[in-house]
Amino acid sequence: MNLKSRNTILLIIDAVLINLAVYFALVLRFDPQIPLQYLQACQVFMPLLTVITILFFVGLKLYQRIWEYASIGEMFAIMRASTYGMVVVLIIMFAFDLPDLPRSVYILAWLMINALIGASRISWRLLRGLYSRSDSSNYKKVLIVGAGDAGAMLVREIDKNNHLNLKAVGFVDDEVSKQKNIMYGLRVLGTRRDIPRLVKELAVDEVIIAMPSVSGSTIREIVDICKKSRVKIKILPGLYQSSNSSLFSHLRDVQMEDLLKREAVHYDLNGIAAYLEDKVVLVTGAGGSIGSELCRQLLKINPRQLILVENCENNLFDIEMELKESPALVSIIPQLADVRQPDKLEAVFRQYRPQVVFHAAAYKHVPMMERHPEAAIENNVIGTRNTAEIADRCGVETFILISTDKAVNPTSVMGASKRMAELVIKDINRRSSTRFAAVRFGNVLGSRGSVIPTFMKQIQKGGPVTVTHPDMRRYFMTIPEAVQLVIQAGSMAQGGEIFVLDMGEMVKIDDLARDLIRLAGLEPDKDIQIVYNGIRPGEKLYEELFTDREEMSSTLHERIFISKKEMDADYFDISKSLGLILKKPIRERSEVLKLIMRLVPEYQGTAGEEREEMGVG
Repeated sequence: MNLKSRNTILLIIDAVLINLAVYFALVLRFDPQIPLQYLQACQVFMPLLTVITILFFVGLKLYQRIWEYASIGEMFAIMRASTYGMVVVLIIMFAFDLPDLPRSVYILAWLMINALIGASRISWRLLRGLYSRSDSSNYKKVLIVGAGDAGAMLVREIDKNNHLNLKAVGFVDDEVSKQKNIMYGLRVLGTRRDIPRLVKELAVDEVIIAMPSVSGSTIREIVDICKKSRVKIKILPGLYQSSNSSLFSHLRDVQMEDLLKREAVHYDLNGIAAYLEDKVVLVTGAGGSIGSELCRQLLKINPRQLILVENCENNLFDIEMELKESPALVSIIPQLADVRQPDKLEAVFRQYRPQVVFHAAAYKHVPMMERHPEAAIENNVIGTRNTAEIADRCGVETFILISTDKAVNPTSVMGASKRMAELVIKDINRRSSTRFAAVRFGNVLGSRGSVIPTFMKQIQKGGPVTVTHPDMRRYFMTIPEAVQLVIQAGSMAQGGEIFVLDMGEMVKIDDLARDLIRLAGLEPDKDIQIVYNGIRPGEKLYEELFTDREEMSSTLHERIFISKKEMDADYFDISKSLGLILKKPIRERSEVLKLIMRLVPEYQGTAGEEREEMGVG
């Protein structure tokens, strides 16, 4: 049926229902016998009311609505049009002294119009629902976990979109007050513990977790329960709440970040805008995991210019192309430069005059830096010193170093190099007008070369998954979460601080591996073997976020802690000392380790015998 024919039929139905409404109103008022004078008055009133009410229906675009999806909004539109129609008719009758009816008839007629026309529209939706349910043999049966707002929105979308071939069979929810209740025609059938039984009894094909605000531990428990039934699992993440697009565009498989997630990070937008908006911002390591996410999020805050400093041309090209596709009106300036080349770096600073610098360029792989300690010193220490001293000379307002929990009581060359980088910026901060600060956090999910992508590759190959030690523990957070907190911490920097991000609870790497195997629909130690291959050089069983001496305290942001401890005098002028020591390149491993032990006494990565051989106490 085309649109014109459909609207014609609706208009005729509405005309008949308006007249029926007036007649029923008269019957109710004068039952059993309607006086002749009022029947004669209706000969004028009924045509007038019909024409004017339908004109309002047309004017308010009621015939352009898709009544198969009628809701409370459509009912209010009908009430508004019928009210306008009745008021205009009464004004005309009074103005032209037309025969009138008892006031109760007008009220009853108005009620009847809304009831009859509203019922006619709802019937379109009911008929569509009955038709779709009667032809559901090819539909996938869906069980929704969470009878809240997200679950309700999901049911509505399933109802609207026949092409999805989905049929919701019910909800599960742990809230006692919701049990056996009905929402959108679907019953709350039990709690999460009932999922295996319901999957079997109702022949459920897919479970959708529609609980965007619950903790990672809750998601993990639901996933474990669902895995027992070997049913497909989807999740509606919290992202949907900030989007106008279809919920089904956000539905996806459960991922590791869902199992580890914590409460969403909240920006202090006023504080951030004050130090970033309409500023020239420079990011080193702009093509890396942290650097690229920094660029994405900085773009949303509308800096005047965003300078991308990166020494890998492919990474620089990729992030430049991605950012330039953004609708944000920010000038993107890519610079192929290396923090180990101070002349080129200073030329970039002097040309663009950045006001805020995020220094994310670093080598971060622990075993690799154990094999190449000179590279860790050149990139992580000298590169930081170069960038920080140039920032000081060029009048940068704020300089934020991205550090790591491995800098605390370091046992690896990488960790020691990042500790030296922290000390360098604290030292330069003592004599600079630039505010230098470091932000320290643990592992991030999905960064290049990190444990999760490594595990995923091993699972895709059929195993085994290699874990260093069954008791190995690490802090984890998502890259976007870490970067949001880094940006937030930057707004608090006064100079000389080390900010430490709240990483939540430590996670056992062994548990992480087993969760990833289960997310792939496999069983650990059965489908995929887990092999323990021993702790690698420089690694700890667990990391620390700060030392006992650092006197950490809270900040206004509940997820950020701060150390304002003054720099120990032993570390004064470490930047100058490095310049003197490194006038000649250090190439021997033993020389590099001597330098580390000299400048970072807390470094624990060298055995006692090796220290004696090097002549270090």
